[in-house]
Amino acid sequence: MNENKKTLYAVFIFLIIGFGLVQTKRSTSDSEISEDEIMGHIKYLSHEKRGGRYPGSRGSKDVIAYITKQFKSYGVQPGVKNSFVQPFEINSNIVLGDSNYVKVNNKTLSPEIDYIPFSFSSSGVYKGEAVFAGYGFKINTDDLVWNDYKSINVKGKWVIVMRHSPERDLQHSVFLEHSSLHKKMLVARDEGALGIIFISQIEDPNLYPLKYLDGYKDSGIPVLHLSNSSADKILKKDGWTREQIQDYMNTKLKPLSFTLSETIEAKVNLSLITSRAANIIGLIKSGNREFRDEYIVIGAHFDHVGNGGHSSGSRKPETVAVHPGADDNASGTAGLLELAQKLASQKGRLKRSILLIGFDAEEKGLLGSKYFIENPSVDISKIKAMINMDMIGRMKDSTFTVGGVGSSPVFENLLDSLSAYKNFKLNKTKPGYGPSDHASFYSKNIPVLFFFSGFHDEYHTPEDTWKLINLKGQKQILNLVYDLTFNLSRSQKPPSFSEAGPKNRSMETRSSFKVTLGIVPSYNSSVIGLEIDQISDSKGPAARAGLINGDVIKSINGKKINDIYEYMERLSELNPGLEVPVEIDRKGSKMKLNIKF
Repeated sequence: MNENKKTLYAVFIFLIIGFGLVQTKRSTSDSEISEDEIMGHIKYLSHEKRGGRYPGSRGSKDVIAYITKQFKSYGVQPGVKNSFVQPFEINSNIVLGDSNYVKVNNKTLSPEIDYIPFSFSSSGVYKGEAVFAGYGFKINTDDLVWNDYKSINVKGKWVIVMRHSPERDLQHSVFLEHSSLHKKMLVARDEGALGIIFISQIEDPNLYPLKYLDGYKDSGIPVLHLSNSSADKILKKDGWTREQIQDYMNTKLKPLSFTLSETIEAKVNLSLITSRAANIIGLIKSGNREFRDEYIVIGAHFDHVGNGGHSSGSRKPETVAVHPGADDNASGTAGLLELAQKLASQKGRLKRSILLIGFDAEEKGLLGSKYFIENPSVDISKIKAMINMDMIGRMKDSTFTVGGVGSSPVFENLLDSLSAYKNFKLNKTKPGYGPSDHASFYSKNIPVLFFFSGFHDEYHTPEDTWKLINLKGQKQILNLVYDLTFNLSRSQKPPSFSEAGPKNRSMETRSSFKVTLGIVPSYNSSVIGLEIDQISDSKGPAARAGLINGDVIKSINGKKINDIYEYMERLSELNPGLEVPVEIDRKGSKMKLNIKF
């Protein structure tokens, strides 16, 4: 090769290398976490066209398509076999079926005008006489004795009761824990009533809307609410008005019960509506042969509360409008996408693989993360840590919170090291359980960290918009999450698990409970009864009686249990020292055990 050719060849090689270096630099630069990109994602996710991202809605489907598209553009692989989508079904609504009616002495009432069933009503045809039973109380405590059933026989009859109590506006009333509609239904059912019909106090508007309520199941009896005009007509025949009844009970603080002249027939037909929700799962597969089958999970939920309204979780339930959820949790979802892009660009330097999960239906009770835990796309024992981001867009005073620090002995020192000399302050909390998707992983002995910038007045309202996002603060949080993930991916030893507080929210800690069973209920169970997720106290009443994980409690002390709310009510009636019978279903076999508290 002559000198000219050598020179030309050298220049060519130099240009190729230079071009490659420029491209590498540009690629790395393009993958950096960017405030503009964070805002772009948040604006899309929280736009009014997304409709508040209610699970199963058109807006939610748009978001699923958007996240999937972004993952693909970053070179992230599908995380569920050959798909990014992990679908699951949720109960989303309940509606009136065909042929609902109520007849009062053969006069037919119209549904949604004259009456409405409650979502926990049984379906069927029911006919019987009717009695009025005051506020529907049967109370015998140190603070209060009140029995609306003392002077009447309600077996096989409709019981009509008034909503609320004599102290409806008193925040700390002794009647408060006895006043819920569900509690009054339980009392009527225990007394042998055919069904229960609620009438309103004079201050109340007309009818409750029929709306699906998470956790409540078929109560076993029909449960109806009469319109004010229908209630007035029924009471007038026996010489009463709602105002007279309410004034008597509230002034005298005494029960009022009497037999009514009416025979009531009702047909209730309710249909449960299910929706298709979905988690979005992406995978950055490491090439490291030793560690590539171990995983660090990064998660954020992308759903929100839709248009709000009653029972939606909105803090302004009277306002029906798009709840954008810019901070909750478009901010965390935007963070998931930015981290996916940057981590994918560093794939060759990762040792453990990264699983990126956008969870659906978090607002309905962590349903997406619970579904993933029960149906994992990888060997769950290979998940070495889970990092959750929920509401990371509103950092104040350069401070944010990292929860779950106590769930591994390495976390606190690692966080201190990574955040040293940075322009923010970490508020570290140790408990592994919390009100977001990391709780599902912590319950399975997986170390977790929860990034959160704090609550604010706009939380779960239509005012949670992109205009209030602190982009600089969110970028600081995401840079720390990236450094943390990169470190956990490359460390020789994965973080070991350590227990840091309860593994589930315990409804047994309610102040009205004098006893506990020592269990963690299954909050997502669809079976009739109370399914035990875990025996939380190895020396507690349930363990001593021989109950085990998976048992379904059907009754306590002879009183039927259909769901977790009925379980709570039954537990609140018990005192220390009692020994009561408990009926359970264990894998299809009926058993009776005695539990001593």
